[in-house]
Amino acid sequence: MAAPSDLRLPSIEGLRAFEAAARLGTFERAADELAVTASAVGKRVAAIEALIGAPVFLRTGKTLALTASGREYLEQVRQALALLGAMPQHRRRDRGLERLRVIAPPTFARQVIVPELAAFTEACPWVELEIVLSSPYIALPIGDADLEVQHGDAEAAGGRVLLEDVVLPLVAPALLTRLPALRRPADLRGAPLVRTPIDPWTPWFRAAGLDWAEPDTGAKLVDLGLTLEAAVAGQGVALGRPSLARAWLREGRLVAPFALHVRPANRYHLLPHAPGKAATAFADWLADTCARLGADGLAAISGRP
Repeated sequence: MAAPSDLRLPSIEGLRAFEAAARLGTFERAADELAVTASAVGKRVAAIEALIGAPVFLRTGKTLALTASGREYLEQVRQALALLGAMPQHRRRDRGLERLRVIAPPTFARQVIVPELAAFTEACPWVELEIVLSSPYIALPIGDADLEVQHGDAEAAGGRVLLEDVVLPLVAPALLTRLPALRRPADLRGAPLVRTPIDPWTPWFRAAGLDWAEPDTGAKLVDLGLTLEAAVAGQGVALGRPSLARAWLREGRLVAPFALHVRPANRYHLLPHAPGKAATAFADWLADTCARLGADGLAAISGRP
């Protein structure tokens, strides 16, 4: 490798002028493409030749022909320009676009945002949206995002509640046929229960008049989406939220054996967001979407169309 004092680098303008002239055959055509004068193209090519110490073109009138050195150098120049051109940082952004970075919990992003995202994209095509998944129990600084959805105590966080959820037992029909008849909550004794610390069973047990302790056997899933997927797979009865399970409920892959439900202690909420047209548009769209999906979830467990 050459020492820094021995390294001489051409200008990007010079490399582009050389490549364009070689491809188009004349300085005039290269000048039209680059929006400069033919004289400027000639001077940039001359600087390239001075740098490498060899001519790159044979000039016969207005027509250019590559020399052997020019052909060899052109191949390397094209590779270098292609590498630089592939870097997204070098591409000019449409000035009409407004970039918006949203952080959301995995289940909320997968079950709420992504399935409905086409409607937002159609309504706000000027927003360049980036969605980043947060990690359970790991709070990311609000500065990392323009808009952030969290799951927890909305009042303490000063957040705007997005989903007015309920939780109740949900089970796959295939598992239901293998269990003793579930006519009342006490019939869950002996049934496999899917556990998650996010929505513990104890509040529902108490609402059902059961003094049972929190289940201490079986897999514990620290994700509401995984809890529902375990129930869909027939691994146990899950305490789930219809707003997140609405598609499985509509398809009949999950059913609610009991109507009794309780309110979860923690809810999805939107933290105060950054100013800007894009953030405001997304926040309003998300609130409207969540209101509709929450109603859809409740309708799915009540059997209403």
